[in-house]
Amino acid sequence: MNNLIGGIALLFLVAGGGPSAHADGPWCAFYDVSTYNCGFYSFEQCYENIRGVGGWCRPNIFKSNAGSQPAGGRATSGRRN
Repeated sequence: MNNLIGGIALLFLVAGGGPSAHADGPWCAFYDVSTYNCGFYSFEQCYENIRGVGGWCRPNIFKSNAGSQPAGGRATSGRRN
């Protein structure tokens, strides 16, 4: 019976992990050096996920931030001197 339940659970995991499943939230939870999940949309959401299991949260360094800053690399404050 346990093998049947394990097989069904494995089937759902494999079927749900197709190419359309991507996580591109602005926050990532890092559980160790090579295990991470970037599907969080707030720091609080990320923190609640790692609380109790260990790890750390940081902004998503893999997500492209193109268009968030002008091409010069320096953000302007809108104030002119």
